[in-house]
Amino acid sequence: MLKRMFVAPDPGRARLRFAARAVLGIGLAVVVCGLAGHSLAGAVTGGLAALLALFTVADPTVRGQAVTTALLPAVGVPVLAAAAELHDHPVARDLTFLAVVGAGVYARRWGPRGHSLGVFAFMTFFVAQFLHAAPGQLPELYAAVLLSVLSAAVVRFGLWCYERRLPPAAVPAPPAGTGLARVTTRQAVQATAGAGFALVVGQLVSGQRWYWAVGATWWIFVNTASRGETLVRGFRRVLGTVLGIGLGFLIAVPVHGAPVPTAVLVAVAVFGIFYTAAVSYTWMMLWVTLLAETLYGLLGVLSPGLLALRLVETGVGALGAALAVLFVLPVTTHATTDAWIQRALRCVHACTAEAAARLAGSTTADPAPRVAELEQLLGRVRLSVAPLVHPLNPMPARRARARRVLALLDDCAREIRGLVAVAADPEASHDARLAAACWRVEAAVEALTEGRAEHFHRPAEPPAEPALAHLHGLERALAELAEPLRAPSGSRLVGA
Repeated sequence: MLKRMFVAPDPGRARLRFAARAVLGIGLAVVVCGLAGHSLAGAVTGGLAALLALFTVADPTVRGQAVTTALLPAVGVPVLAAAAELHDHPVARDLTFLAVVGAGVYARRWGPRGHSLGVFAFMTFFVAQFLHAAPGQLPELYAAVLLSVLSAAVVRFGLWCYERRLPPAAVPAPPAGTGLARVTTRQAVQATAGAGFALVVGQLVSGQRWYWAVGATWWIFVNTASRGETLVRGFRRVLGTVLGIGLGFLIAVPVHGAPVPTAVLVAVAVFGIFYTAAVSYTWMMLWVTLLAETLYGLLGVLSPGLLALRLVETGVGALGAALAVLFVLPVTTHATTDAWIQRALRCVHACTAEAAARLAGSTTADPAPRVAELEQLLGRVRLSVAPLVHPLNPMPARRARARRVLALLDDCAREIRGLVAVAADPEASHDARLAAACWRVEAAVEALTEGRAEHFHRPAEPPAEPALAHLHGLERALAELAEPLRAPSGSRLVGA
């Protein structure tokens, strides 16, 4: 994990800029809330609103990001009002919380914007429980949310909008389907069931901090699409919480909520959350736990007993998520992984076709967006296959097969990038061998995605021409993919 955190590549220093901007944006939001005369509860609410505005909004274009950011208060304010007004009515409060969970997950079918608004709605209800918000505090909390989202927007779209210099990110939609066949629908039911379990058991453990269990269940379901992914994410959440609590005993508890050291710890924790989010969920959860500990220190309630309770409630939430994905409308890892691999292979063919057209002299062919889409799809494949390649997976044969598939898909991506780079050269030319190789790539992708049993062409030594060499490398990788992808049903790539 240490290697993944400190040695993981950061092309264009994107993660570094992402984390540094978050510290700046959240810091500005808290300062603005302070200048407005808000209480500690208002500052905490504002800081969380700014964190979510900077962390969860992930539309592919800057314009889309700005629209989603502007919509956040429209979702958060009504939810905040409901949470505060129902605070003294436990049954109605709990049922409303579960409704927010289900609606928030269901909203993911509308892409990044639905995901962001769903997360913001859930976390607004969550923070109301964290602060024990009462109706009399609502005007201040409304103002804190509005001022903080505005502050985050000023930093993100005004002071430091580095995305304007980047091409729009490709965001692959989840696998299609209707009704209960659709992953987002099944996950909404699962998340609601898991959160219901966490809510009931969490309240039996603690009548004051039960919402931690619901929060753990919620975040375990984020960015997962199968039961295997969810189980692995639950394990990583518990592990990250354990590590964060250990760090809290060393750092947060001795600070005792002292303002200056706490402010430094909050800044470090925020930076850690944003910097490690794309690399390791375990490390991100370590920093999330440290951030929660420092906030409880500010509130004057941090103690070893509270940290132990947080671990227990996190375990309850993880158990709720595990039971839900195992027994409530389960989405198998095999089905999800197969869908993402097929989409990645079709994208390989589309990239090849665009590059070949560019080499043939087409002025409209542009393979660059397809390459970006392929990188996104391969990221989804890696996430889906994560349960199989996890060190605790007891099936070494399947683990080896999954790693082989990932390595070959990476080979495909590398050859595609090389081919696109050659196609971008205005001096590159097209010949009949390129057309034949492209046709063979198309045939290989169709055979793999349709499950046809046929012989795959395996080129000999690569030729000197760069474009043809990349196409031959791509053919070899596709031919070698046939073995792990066509394993017998008794030893599938991932278990059903």
